[in-house]
Amino acid sequence: MTDTTHTTQPTAPVPVAADPAALGLAGFALTTFVLSAINAGWFNADLTPTVLGLALFYGGVAQLAAGLWEFANRNTFGAAAFSSYGAFWLSFWYLVTFVKLGDDAAKGTGLFLLAWGIFTLYMTVASWKTNLVTALVFSFLTLTFFALAFADLAGSAGLGKVGGYLGLITAVLAWYGSFASVTNFTFKKTLIPIWPL
Repeated sequence: MTDTTHTTQPTAPVPVAADPAALGLAGFALTTFVLSAINAGWFNADLTPTVLGLALFYGGVAQLAAGLWEFANRNTFGAAAFSSYGAFWLSFWYLVTFVKLGDDAAKGTGLFLLAWGIFTLYMTVASWKTNLVTALVFSFLTLTFFALAFADLAGSAGLGKVGGYLGLITAVLAWYGSFASVTNFTFKKTLIPIWPL
């Protein structure tokens, strides 16, 4: 006969895969770095198609996969973040490749970036309960989206360059987070701090 008078306490979920944050952050960082280097004026805007393959496969598909693994790991923040930014890069690829906005192209792109800035802003609020590196990534990403959005909406090349430099900072911070995740796991100790909050 089964004893139904005692209930067991729930246990912490056991991850079903390696930490997907290393992949998600790496895909985000590299794709962001390439586009931001162009936005900052380091390279000619004619090179923008260079980022499209990255946006489709590394920033897009690989990051989306990382987000789905985070769902399996029951990490709501990671799942929402990586899946969403994977979708961001896929939609960016589609927008640049297939959508013809005509005379209002800058305003359409500005609206697109503004909406992503709003999403990133509320993710930034949640990020302040994770670790300092993640919180800084989201804080700088929020600034990047808003700078690029208002640059397109106002037609300001200077503000677009500011957005490019903010994006470069964001990319370096995301690479640092990925580097910490891979290195700390490989060495089985904290060599690269991320400063939990």
